[in-house]
Amino acid sequence: MSGAGTTDTVTTGTGNTDTLWQRALELDAADPLAAYRERFIGTDTELSYLDGNSLGRPLKRTVADISSFIQDNWGGRLIRGWDEEWLELPQAIGDQLGRAVIGAAPGQTIIADSTTVVLYKLIRAALAAVTDPARTEIVLDTDNFPTDRYLIEGIAREEGLTLRWIDADPASGVTIDQVRAATGPATAVVVLSQIAYRSGFLADLPGITAAVHDAGALAVWDLCHSAGSVEIALDDADVDFAAGCTYKYLNGGPGSPAFAYVNARHLPGLQQPIWGWMGRKDSFEMAPGYEAAAGIRGFLSGTPAIFGMLAMRGTLDLLEEAGMAAVREKSLLMTAFAVELHDAWLAPAGVELATPRDPELRGSHITVDHPAFREMTAALWEKDVIPDFRAPQGIRIGLSPLSTSFAELYRGVAAIRELLGRAA
Repeated sequence: MSGAGTTDTVTTGTGNTDTLWQRALELDAADPLAAYRERFIGTDTELSYLDGNSLGRPLKRTVADISSFIQDNWGGRLIRGWDEEWLELPQAIGDQLGRAVIGAAPGQTIIADSTTVVLYKLIRAALAAVTDPARTEIVLDTDNFPTDRYLIEGIAREEGLTLRWIDADPASGVTIDQVRAATGPATAVVVLSQIAYRSGFLADLPGITAAVHDAGALAVWDLCHSAGSVEIALDDADVDFAAGCTYKYLNGGPGSPAFAYVNARHLPGLQQPIWGWMGRKDSFEMAPGYEAAAGIRGFLSGTPAIFGMLAMRGTLDLLEEAGMAAVREKSLLMTAFAVELHDAWLAPAGVELATPRDPELRGSHITVDHPAFREMTAALWEKDVIPDFRAPQGIRIGLSPLSTSFAELYRGVAAIRELLGRAA
């Protein structure tokens, strides 16, 4: 992407505040997605929200959508809503998410449970699909998100499996060569995140998936920090299984349900381990014994979380309208401008960039490290500048392309510079 690459080469510049402010204004004026920002609540204030990679802003339409649902659907149709629409929402919205965001054909994506529960189901299902008794290892990396690591450790204990750890660099992420070195005849499943939650490193999903398959193993991907921020093509990459949350770049709201993707070639005969009434072939038959519903619906367990699905629907509509290619283009420009601001203002104060400099190797956030950042984060929040802190000393600057402006990014990094100056 030549635009982002050019921007990223202008690293130190003059550091002149007026020049950088003018650049922010010019980037906003040239932004084809700028009008989408007005559709989100709170973007008409001076608050600098740099944490869309943890919790996305709500859409204005969500207020009307939820209000209408309460008044007309829940309040008006009551329990009839299950038969009329709600039972079908997990797969209907899953198909839209598959189409708009992750490059999945219909019938492979469903909305269900939390990310932790979805990952548990997928990993256990993947292990059950491995028939070679010699394959007793799960490969994972040392810097994956804690839930992923804890969950896999628990599964390994349950199943008597061995964990093979990839020692990931916290400032980058897992590479194809590392995966090739860690996999072999004993590998059953490899579990990785497409974007490293700490550094923002963007893994080579197609290349790593191919390497996993070359080793005769199955790949399970965590898409929590990539869904809605980068282009994903799960079907084209022949990914086996994937999970992701919906409260970050998909704006489903706090605790909104996660999604599960299962490649169509794995669906026949595959079962997940948490059997519940909603995943049975006829949920309302109430008969003895469990027989999974055909296809992706068999990955449901309990009653779907309708409210969270309704909230994410608005963002899926926007992403279909804007297109993930345009979203990724803006993301590249925004992280490049964030690096430029870092180099001009923060690096001279001793701040280190903990994110790859190559724009193509980044997701939609950058991480900057400094010993003062743990205490400083609370002070930034008091000033209505909201990044997040990740131990041991990193501030993540998360940039949600549909709702974040370049001027907003400028104001946020300027506030970090100001507080660093006071601490010096």
